[in-house]
Order: sequence, then C-alpha cells, then structure tokens
Amino acid sequence: MTQHSRCLLLCPRVWTSLENGRVALKPPGPPVEGTVLHYSCHAGFILEGRNISHCTKLGKWDSPKPTCLCKKKLYIGALFPMSGGWPGGQACLPSAQMALDLVNNRSDILPDYELELIHYDSMCDPGEATKLLYDLLYTEPIKIVLMPGCSGVSTLVAEAARMWNLIVLSYGSSSPALSNRQRFPTFFRTHPSATLHNPTRVQLFQKWKWTRIATIQQTTEVFTSTLDDLEQRVKEAGIEISVRQSFLTDPAVAVKNLKRQDARIIVGLFYETEARKVFCEVFKEKLYGKKHVWFLIGWYADNWFKIKDPAINCTVENMTEAVEGHVTTEIVMLNPETIRGASNLTSQEFLAALMSRLGGKNPEETGGFQEAPLAYDAVWALALALNKTVAPLKAKGRRLEDFNYNNHDITAEIYRALNTSSFEGVSGHVVFDAQGSRMAMTLIEQLQGGSYKKIGYYDSSQKNLSWFGNDVWIGAGPPADRTVVIEEFRFLSQKLFAAVSVFAGLGILLGIVCLTFNIYNGNVRYIQNSQPYLNNMTAVGCMMALAAVFPLGIDGHHIHSSQFPVVCQFRLWLLGLGFSLAYGSMFTKIWWVHTLFTKKEDKKEKKKHLEPWKLYATVGVLLAIDFLSLMIWQIMDPLHITVEKFTKEAPKGDLDVLIQPLLEHCSSEKMNTWLGVVYGYKGLLLLLGIFLAYETKSVSTEKINDHRAVGMAIYNVAVLCMITAPVTMILTSQQDASFAFASLAIVFSAYITLVVLFVPKMRRLITRGEWQSEQQDTLKTGSSTNNNDEEKSRQLERENRELQKIIQEKEERVSALRNQLAERQALRNRRRPSTGTANQNHSAPPPPPPSSQPDPKSLLPPPGYPNPATDNHSLPPSFSNSSNLYQADSKMSRNHCHNSQIPLLYK
Repeated sequence: MTQHSRCLLLCPRVWTSLENGRVALKPPGPPVEGTVLHYSCHAGFILEGRNISHCTKLGKWDSPKPTCLCKKKLYIGALFPMSGGWPGGQACLPSAQMALDLVNNRSDILPDYELELIHYDSMCDPGEATKLLYDLLYTEPIKIVLMPGCSGVSTLVAEAARMWNLIVLSYGSSSPALSNRQRFPTFFRTHPSATLHNPTRVQLFQKWKWTRIATIQQTTEVFTSTLDDLEQRVKEAGIEISVRQSFLTDPAVAVKNLKRQDARIIVGLFYETEARKVFCEVFKEKLYGKKHVWFLIGWYADNWFKIKDPAINCTVENMTEAVEGHVTTEIVMLNPETIRGASNLTSQEFLAALMSRLGGKNPEETGGFQEAPLAYDAVWALALALNKTVAPLKAKGRRLEDFNYNNHDITAEIYRALNTSSFEGVSGHVVFDAQGSRMAMTLIEQLQGGSYKKIGYYDSSQKNLSWFGNDVWIGAGPPADRTVVIEEFRFLSQKLFAAVSVFAGLGILLGIVCLTFNIYNGNVRYIQNSQPYLNNMTAVGCMMALAAVFPLGIDGHHIHSSQFPVVCQFRLWLLGLGFSLAYGSMFTKIWWVHTLFTKKEDKKEKKKHLEPWKLYATVGVLLAIDFLSLMIWQIMDPLHITVEKFTKEAPKGDLDVLIQPLLEHCSSEKMNTWLGVVYGYKGLLLLLGIFLAYETKSVSTEKINDHRAVGMAIYNVAVLCMITAPVTMILTSQQDASFAFASLAIVFSAYITLVVLFVPKMRRLITRGEWQSEQQDTLKTGSSTNNNDEEKSRQLERENRELQKIIQEKEERVSALRNQLAERQALRNRRRPSTGTANQNHSAPPPPPPSSQPDPKSLLPPPGYPNPATDNHSLPPSFSNSSNLYQADSKMSRNHCHNSQIPLLYK
C-alpha cells in the first residue's frame, strides 16, 4: 500500500524574526506545518506575548507574533574596595556582575525589570566612602539598594541609609557591632558576623563536656564585641569563663596569666601576625600539649605558623610544636555539598565560572576570593526579595520603579522580603537572623601533623552538627577543662586517737577509784580535814575533762557532717564544766587558806573557824560564771562546722588531678572573740591560783590539810594550760599535732591532779592503818584522843629532829675549837723557859673547883639518840640544859622551850 504525497503550506516568514530578540526555528528550514518558533528578548528587554508559536497545516501561526519591550531598570549603588586594607572588590565585583547577568536573563525573576550595578572603589576607607556615598545619593538615577563592603564602610553607610529610606545589603562586613538593630535598622549582610563562630564554639564545648574556658584577645573593637557575645552565650549554656585576658601588642603577660590561672580550654581572638606572637609565648610557657586546647579563627593562611616573623624569637619547629592540635572555626563561604540552588549552579560550577571571568588570575593573589560567593548570593538575595515585593506593591497600586528616598512603604516591603529570605546559594543556605546577619554553616578544622583537617560542620540556623569523627588528641581523648580537684578530708590519726583514748579511759578509772576512796573514807578525820566534798568535785571535774578527749578526737571519719555540731557542743561543755569543777574546787581551797591564814595575828582568832558552805558557794560561783558564759555563747553564736581548705597538692605520677585537702573545724562567727573572753578569764584564774599557792606554801593549818598538794596541782595545771592554749591555736590546721597537744595536756593535768591529791591520802591511810572513823577508833582503844593533839605531837617530833641536827652541828664545832685551843696551849708551854716555873705558877690561873667542872652525864644525849661526838671534852655550861628540850613529852609544844636557849642554838 503506497502513501500519496501532498503539498505543505508555508507559514508567514515574518514570524521568524524578532526585533530586540531572538527566534529559534525547529526544525530548521522553511516554516511549514510542524515548525515551532521559540522567542526570547535581548538583555534589557521583556517579551510581550507568547514565547512559542506553531505553524498549522493551514499555513498560519497559532499565536500572534510577540514583541520585545524595553525593561524598567532598578539601580543598585555599590562600594567595592578594589584597593586598601582589604581589596575584596577584586573578586567580589566580578562575582556580583555574574549574578546580575543570570538574574536579568531569568524570566521568572523580575521579568519586567533589569538590575543595574553602579559601583565605586571605596578603598575600604570610611572617609573615601563618605564622599562616594554622597555621589551615589545625590546623583541620578535613584538607587533602590546600597551594597557596601568592609566593616568600617558598612558602619558609615548603614547608619546614614535610614535617613534616605534605603536598604543596605553588605557582602563583606563581619563586625559584631553591625548587629545592633537600633543603630542600623535597615542593615543586612550575607557575610556572617564574627559572632557566628560563638554558637559553634559553644556546641563544641558542650560536645566535649567542658564547663570552664579561658579567653585571650587582641584589643580591637571586632574582637571585643565577639568576646562579649561569647561571654553571654556561654553564660546561657552554663559555661564559665574563668580567665579573660587581653593585650595590645605584647601578649607575654597575658599568656603568663593564663598559665598562672591553670587555663586549659582557651579561645584566642587576634589577627594572624599577633597569633604568631601569642604562640611563641605559649611555647615558652608550655601552655600546650595534651592538657590544653586552643580555639582560633579559621581565616588565617594554612601555613601562618611557618612564616618567618622578625617580631618573634621562636623557630618554626617551636611554633609547629606549640600549635599542634588546635581547633579552628571558619565561616563556610562555599557550599561543601553538590546542590543546585536558586541560581541553578553548584558551588564548583560557580568557582569555574568565576575563574573564567577573572581571566586565570591566581585566587590567592586576588582580594576577596573567599568572599566572592557571598557577593554572588547577596545579588541573588536582593533579586529574590525584590521579586517577592512586586505582587504586594501591585496590590497597593505601587511599583518598584516608583521608589524614591521619601517612600517608606516600598522600603518596608523590601525589608520584609529580605528578612524572610531563605534559599540555597553557592555559599550555602542563605537566611538572616533578627539582627539582619547571615546564618551560615561553620567549618571546624583541627591541625593534625602540621596540616588542617576538616573534622565537622555546624549549621547554626538548623542547630545541626555534622561530625566526621576524625579528631585527634595528643592524650587519650579531649582533655579536662580544668585540673580535676579531688576533695579529700584530713582525719585524725586513728592510732593517735586510740592511744590517747586509752590513757583518757585509764584516767577516768583512776578518777572513779579516787572518788570511791574519798567517799568511802569520808568519816576518817584526816580525810575530813581535807574537805572531801571539794575533792569529790575535783575528781568529777577531772573525769569530765578526760571524757572530753573522746569528742575532741571524733571527726568526719566516725560521724556524718550533720552530726558534727553535736560533737562540738560535747567538746565545749565537757571541757568547760570539767575545768570549772576540777580547778574551781582547788582554787577555792587555796583562796580560803590565803584568806584565813595569811592575815595579821590579831585577826587570826576572829577567822579561825572556816564554814564549809563558803567553800561550796565559791565553787558554785565559778561554775555558774562558766555555765552562763557558755550558754550565752551558744545562744548568740552557736558552734557549727566549718571546712578549712589547704593548698592543692599534686599526687605522684603524671595525673591531671590535684588533691584539695579539707579539714573540719568547730567554729562560730566570732570564734576569736569568744575564745579571747574565755581564755582571758581562765588565764586570770590560773595566774591568781599560782600567786595564792606561792603565798600559802608555808602556811600550816588543820582545817585544809592538803593545801600544799593543791598548790602543787595548781602549778602543774596552770603551766600546762598556758602552754597548750596558744600552741593549739597555732597548730589548728594540723589536726594530729593540735589533738595531741590538747588531749595530752588534759590527760597529764588530770593525772597529776588526781595523783597529787589522792595518792598521798591513800598511802597514809594504808601505811598507818587509819581506816577507822573517829567513833570506831574510840570503841577500839577506849579513849578519844584528840586528832589535833596528835598532829601537834607529830609536828613537835619533826621540830625536835631539826633541833637535834642543829645541836650536833654545834657540838662538832665546839669540839673542833677545843682541839685547836689545846694545841695552842701546848705550843705555848713548850716555848716558856724551864727556869720560869715560879713566875709561871704565879701567873697561871687557879684550877677550877671541882664543883665547877661539868658533869659528864650532862653531856650525854637524850635517851634514844646517838652520841654526838667521840671527843671526851665536856660541853660548855650553856649547853648543860639543852637535853631538856628532847624529853619525850608528847604534849610539849614549841612555846615550852626556854627563850634564852634559842639564841645560843642559832649562834
């Protein structure tokens, strides 16, 4: 079956050409049935009508021929720094122009408008920018938006722009100060603020569980503002900035302060040249290694620490060692993912197109090459925002071309559109925060083996951390944010406590024995004359003081800290009342002995009788004073537990820990004041007791027959207390030494007091058998011998023994003198001539009569005493009656001695 041929009608050729536009014919050839025409306009023109037309079999086009009309232009005033401190315009200007070309060729973005860029070179100088801003504002045409670069220039432009109702969109400003909405109400920027590093840093601090950091910054506005923002963010995250150091040119002192404050996690904010100075000092101070982590800004050159700098005296090897392992955060200015965004280009395709436009220039030598994606996305953000305002303005009867510097409504619509912008650009996801700053991803890198390795990204807008897990640490892992301080309480040596407790327990048993002895023999006259009730008080006081040793040694090793105040109370009351009873009873005895028996003779008889109630009242007064003072102390300023901290100690081994020794004390708010009052009062009592004991050492009285023993005990107690009190206050931070001094002073004082007061009484009663009371002794012997007479008899016996000793010494002296006299007489006789006998007889004294010769019997000692000397010579007449002093008369008193004999005895 064959197909019949037919003729095709041609469509009018006039449709195949378009003024100010282009026509694409498919398929090529004459326009016959099936031919399709595609229309497009040149740049600056807009197509009116359908952009496609088909040729029908009737030889006609199915749609009218379109036309290209001229687009309305919208002008952008831009300042690109082509030179100066930051020549960022060298790459940013070509990038912005490339974006404008793509936007103007898009029929879906501002189809009725064409964006045109009017730009000047600001040289990154605010002064030059002021002049150029004036030209932009007062020279036609009207600019709908301003696009400055550099933080200083942007600050100037943004602050003035609100007076002309202009939106400012910056591509290269990082100063945190520009985030001030009150000062810069119409400012936006695609370059993230320098503070955008801070959310990433905080995220890393939390990831590695760091709650304590330190900072060091160069004193410039941008770093100060960044650090202020970081301080606010870490405070909200519960992280502490322990040290904040700054420097202008020389960081040596700041680095030393970091070392001194034990900084471990350190954020450094400074320019590259200052970074080399900082890390030279870091090397000198050894502030690096496995215990330290440094956070730096990521926009330094990759080999910044290897560049030779005459301002430092560290080698490249030193610098490489010091910077190893530090972490950097850098704003992601090029999308790391292969995503086609609003411009339909991936980041790599953008870089290729930019390199083509730059004509093969070296990117490292082209200023602003890293920021070029930000300028590209700034144009796209502006175009998309303007496109978004067309419909709202049309609804209000307004058009973009109607904009002037007095029209606030169009500015408000553009502001609203930019504030809600959100699209994928070649620099990443483009979105602005409430302050108009770009929310961008942050690249996290770590220096490993001398080169930077990517270890993660952080998207602050999504709060999403992408972690690669390839971070490397010198130690086993991330270091601690501080030296780990282990609190360790210092407790009393248990061996010391046990040893002293044994002595205290034995002392309490001795006190019980003494108390039992004193009570059981209370009816014995000798015990009665020692005021046994006062002795009982002394024994009880000693036992209470000894009992205070046990709570004195109890600490956190034995009880919980909540129970420690109770132990403090036991210490205070047992020791205070025990001292008052023991020392107060002894002080009372010595006080009354001094009061009654050291007065003048004419007053002795009046005060001869001692009433016991006065003794007890004196002890009661002393005890009441102590009780009231302790009660007032505990009511007004009760004892509580305090913890003393000592200097941290480093344990043996390379451990990143320190030991914090702690010691628990019983204390009150005004402890020193209370101790001063108590010690002052007790000290006066001790001194007064010593004085009274000294004054009464020669007093003999039967009413308090053990006052000399009491005086001896007072001496010992006073000396021990006066030595121990200041020593324990000095050694309060040394628990073992302080306890040893205090407890042993208590033990020795109690032992000495008990032994001195009670052991002589026990010995006397045991050796002499004086166990019976006065009534029992009367029943046994049938007589009631007066104990006072016995005491006098014993005293006379002692005096007789003393006198005998004196007489013996005198007799020996007389005998020696007589021997000397006889020798001299014999010598004199030999010298005389024998012929002088008559004269000799005449001059010689007559012999004494027989009656005048001393009786040899009179020279014999009293019965029961040995012969005083072997010399046969007789005693002088004056000693003839001396033996009468030693007749065994038990009732004889000192007054019975003849007064005339006393001078001779002591001659």
